[in-house]
Amino acid sequence: MNVECEIILPDEGSSFRLLHTRTLPEQYPWEYHYHPEFEIVCVLRGAGTRHVGNHFSSYDNGDLVLIGPNLPHAGFGLNAHGQHEEIVIQIREEVLVESIVSRPEMLPVVSLLEKSKFGICFKGAAKEQISRRLQKLLKLQPFERFIELLHVLYQMAVTTNYELLNPSTVLSQLTRKNNGRLQHILAYVEKHYNEDIDVKKAAAIANLSVPSFCNYFKKLMSFTFTDFINQYRIHRACVMLKQEKTIAEVSFACGFNNVAYFNKVFKTIMNKTPSQYKKEMQFSW
Repeated sequence: MNVECEIILPDEGSSFRLLHTRTLPEQYPWEYHYHPEFEIVCVLRGAGTRHVGNHFSSYDNGDLVLIGPNLPHAGFGLNAHGQHEEIVIQIREEVLVESIVSRPEMLPVVSLLEKSKFGICFKGAAKEQISRRLQKLLKLQPFERFIELLHVLYQMAVTTNYELLNPSTVLSQLTRKNNGRLQHILAYVEKHYNEDIDVKKAAAIANLSVPSFCNYFKKLMSFTFTDFINQYRIHRACVMLKQEKTIAEVSFACGFNNVAYFNKVFKTIMNKTPSQYKKEMQFSW
C-alpha cells in the first residue's frame, strides 16, 4: 500500500486538467498520492478531512487548498459524509513557469507558487470569492478558462487570508521516502480507530521497536502517535455528530471508553465541546 504517483494528462485543447465531481459516498479511502502538477482543490459542498503532507485536520462547509508539486495528499472526500462536490485543477509546473515566472506583472504569483510546496489553505472572504471564480471556469472555453485561471492564481497570491498547512518544513521528499511504511500505519489506524490501538502492533507493522517507532513517527509527522490517534478519532467524531447520534454513542463508536475524556480531547482539538459543535452543525443545516 504505497503512496502512488498519479499520472495526469491535461484536457484536450487545454494546458491543464479541470475536474468537477458530485458524489454521495458512504466512506472514502485514504487515496494518499502525489504528482508533479500543482493542484487546486475547491470543495464547494461537503465536510471531511484534509491530509496534506503531515497536516491532518477537518473542514466544514467546503474547503480551498493549493498543493505544490510532489506534496503527498489524500483525496479531500476522506471521512466525508453526505453530498460532496468539488472542483479540481491540475497543471504542470512547466506550463506555469513558461506563462508566469518570466513576467514581472506576475511576481506575486511566483511567490504563491513557492509557498504552495507547504500546502496553502484559503479562508474567509478570499475562499468564497476564489471559489466563485473557479465555478465560472466550468462554463468557459479553453482560452477564456486559462485567462480566468490566471485571475484565480493572482487573487490567491494577493490575499492575506490563508494558512500554510506545513509551515515548518518541506515534506514531499521525506514523506515519499517513507510512504510504504507510513501508509501501512495509517491504514492500521483507519481500520481500528474504534478499538484499543496497540502501539506495539503499530511498531511491528513498521518493523521497528516501540521506542524507535515513537521517535520515527514524531520526526515524520511532527506529533506523537497518540496525538495522531486522537486527532483521527475526533475527526471521525465530527462526521458522526452531524448524524442522529448522541455524544455518548459517538464517543464509544470512535474508540473512547470514557465520555468525559472524549469531551476533554474534543475540546482540546476543536476548541469547543462536542455539544457546542453539534449545535453549530444543526444550526448550519
